[in-house]
Parts: sequence; structure tokens; C-alpha cells
Amino acid sequence: MDQAIMENGGQQVELLSAINDDHGGVIVEMKEPMDSMVFGTLLRASMLQWTRQGKKGVWIKLPIELVNLVETVVKEGFWYHHAEPHYLMLVYWIPKTANTIPANATHRARVGAIVMNDKRELLVVQEKSGKLQGTGVWKIPTGVVDEGEDIFAAAIREVKEETAIDTEFVEVLAFRESHKVFFEKSDLFFLCMLHPLSFNIQKQELEIEAAQVINLSTSDRRVSFLVLKNHNGYVTYSTNINRQHNEATSMKRYRCFLFSSLELNLCLSLSFLFLLQYQFILISI
Repeated sequence: MDQAIMENGGQQVELLSAINDDHGGVIVEMKEPMDSMVFGTLLRASMLQWTRQGKKGVWIKLPIELVNLVETVVKEGFWYHHAEPHYLMLVYWIPKTANTIPANATHRARVGAIVMNDKRELLVVQEKSGKLQGTGVWKIPTGVVDEGEDIFAAAIREVKEETAIDTEFVEVLAFRESHKVFFEKSDLFFLCMLHPLSFNIQKQELEIEAAQVINLSTSDRRVSFLVLKNHNGYVTYSTNINRQHNEATSMKRYRCFLFSSLELNLCLSLSFLFLLQYQFILISI
């Protein structure tokens, strides 16, 4: 514990151990078990001291083992900032000014992988779960970018996990942003082009129902997507999905950022700029 001299009578009191952050605040990282009443006393004394020192934001990190302290912190006016599997972060703004504490992470990043060789052979999969389960819809491999993972590495990993195919990253063709998708968070989806080193498919049993390679040059199947782009940078598109002989038609509108008109023309010429609410998919080529 830190030691501080209180002004009323020079009494020494214990304070919570804290370090200064880069923005005029302090960070308390609790590690040892503590009685909630004792903790409350230390927290109130510490808040008085930090207020005198002109501190701004106060961050308290509680590991999951110290869940008994959460109620005490909340009763002192703290609120939840974010949570991870092993800890909860709470925060408080001391000054009587506008709160400038940054919000929790606002976006989730995901990737879709167009895996195609020089013969215009394209890798597609069917999923065992989710909105497309049991629809017969073929789609490109997709997935969430892990913490600290690069976009290109995520695309390569997802293809490897779902189909056991090794690939080389070529480029990002486009990305799309949508909002309030995953627990009110926004979503960034990066459409990547990858070159396969082989097409020796070994599908993942847990998530993938089927995987195959289709040849875009020889396929005679109907393309089920119409994609249009207006001058405001939005992509408007329609889909026709045959589910048990019933045609379900939908119209969606999202902002889709393409890095050049060349990529847009490429996507349209290959007929796979396929955008739905949660992912890019390939219906029937």
C-alpha cells in the first residue's frame, strides 16, 4: 500500500497502490484478495487524495477472482468500461469537466478470403451453423480477426482452419463497415484475395459441412447477385436465395469501400462481390 499524510491532524492512512497513466489519471490493478469493507475504506481515502492531486480518470482493474469488490467500486460511482475473460475494468472521472475517457473498442474486424488460382478455380464452403445452415448456400471462408493478428494473417489462418489449404496473401480487394452488428459494436469486414498453394481440401469437421472448388470459367450455374454502386459510396444489392423452393428476396444498403475501380470491375466480372448483413457470400455461380 502507498502511504499518504492526511491534512486533518497529520494522520497516516493507507491508500490503494496506483500508477500514473499518460493522461493525468491513475490506474489501480488489484491482485490480492481483500475484504470489501476494508477495500471501500481504502478506495474512499485514495479518491480524496487523487482529487487533491488534480488527477482525472481513475481506472480500477479487478481480476475475476476479486468479483466480491465490484459492488463496492460501483457504489463509489465507478462504471464498467470493458471486460475481458479474466478481468473487469471500471473507471471514474474526477473533474467537474467534460469526461474525456476514451470509449471501449468500437469495432470488430473480420475477413473473407477469395481463394482462386490462375485457372479461375474458386474455393467455397458450406457452414454447419449460423444463418446459412441447411440452405445449401456456398460461401467463401470467413472469420474474426484475433487480438493482435494482422488482416493478411487472419485470412490465411481462416482458410487453413476451415479447409487445410495453404495460401499466399495477394491483396485486400475492399472493405465494408456496418454498425450495431455484434452486441451494439460496429463491424469492419475485409475482403482479401489469396492464392492457393494447392487445392487438397480437408474440411474442418466442427464448423464446415462441405468444401469444394468450382471453376468459374466452365460453370453454367446462374449468378444470384445484382450489385450496384452509387455516387455516395454506398453499395445497394439484391439477393435471391432459394430456400425449400421459396424465393426470399431482400434489399440491403451498406457503405463499401473499394480501393479502385479496377477492383470493383474485377469483382463484378467474376460475379462475387457478395455482401449480406454479416458476411460476403457466394450463392450460386
